Amino acid sequence: MSASRVVIGLSGGVDSAVAALLLKDQGYDVHGLYMSNWDADDDIYCTSAADFQDARVIARELDIPLHRVSFAAEYRAQVFEHFLNEQRAGRTPNPDVLCNREIKFGLALRHAQRLGGERLATGHYARLVSGASGTELHKAVDTGKDQSYFLHAVGLRDLSVALMPLGGMCKSEVRQRARVSGLPVYDKPDSTGICFIGERPFRDFLAQFLPEQPGPIETPSGERLGTHRGLAFYTLGQREGLAIGGRRGSTEDPWYVAEKDAPRNALIVVQGHDHPLLASNALTTGEIHWLIPPPRAPFDCTVKVRYRQADQNAHIAPLDDRRVRIEFDVPQRAVTPGQYAVLYDGDRCLGGGTIETVAREPGRSYNSRRFSPAEAL
Repeated sequence: MSASRVVIGLSGGVDSAVAALLLKDQGYDVHGLYMSNWDADDDIYCTSAADFQDARVIARELDIPLHRVSFAAEYRAQVFEHFLNEQRAGRTPNPDVLCNREIKFGLALRHAQRLGGERLATGHYARLVSGASGTELHKAVDTGKDQSYFLHAVGLRDLSVALMPLGGMCKSEVRQRARVSGLPVYDKPDSTGICFIGERPFRDFLAQFLPEQPGPIETPSGERLGTHRGLAFYTLGQREGLAIGGRRGSTEDPWYVAEKDAPRNALIVVQGHDHPLLASNALTTGEIHWLIPPPRAPFDCTVKVRYRQADQNAHIAPLDDRRVRIEFDVPQRAVTPGQYAVLYDGDRCLGGGTIETVAREPGRSYNSRRFSPAEAL
């Protein structure tokens, strides 16, 4: 009986290399797939060419076939254009979430199936658990590397044919396994972002696609402090790049972006990391992508409004069939429209949605009795 074929996204990094090694040790017929998602010609910041060479070395060391495919055109249409549209609207998108849904567990999964793969594997740090009603997305054992936040928008049908062998390992274990197995990428630094941004100066990159639209930098009382390059070039809570010097009568505390006044093209800034205008008690989402049956009643769970944030206790109140209001037990700093609010019940990811609006005043509970996620179904 022939071994089940698994196609793994082989990026040239240590994580996908060890994932491929583990799958081969488990007896799978492993094929590697290197995906190019960005046109790297004349792009000194994109490491795609070097990464492909590393993927070739890994495939040779593991004695597995390596396939190569370009999704650059699809990435621009399905991920990058959305990124630019959100930036134009003054919001702060997270393209990694769309990339996982549309490219890795969309196009790449279909391509893997055309290669005869029964499953698609990746080097993500997350766990896929078989539950009573099917596949569940859970946090990785290594909470510092957990990537379930970025995977919350992937459909359950696609997750059901995925494998994530690193979900039960710590990063230090992964590097050690690569080292003792003779994989030359055991000490390769982790990538620090999506390819089209990488290590490049972000605002200089963005200026290639969006025109600058200068406007005033103001305090909440309307005092003008300077001029910004365009609202798209800033995000809430940002400190760097404001070019606001010391001012007579002000403290020496640093300035932070607190609000974008789009109708006036004004950037509102405040002094101090913990200024009240940087805190939000509640938010509303766009359409939630549920990984559980959509709850019918309010319930309590934990929420992340950014990657690497500690879980925050919150109350979830459905607004309609698609959206929810999230009220936090403790005010959250710099909650940013365009980012994602992702919901958890312990280690299990319940789903998530785009942050649409934020509120700074305490909200009312929608129901005096609070339910767990299971009770709310």
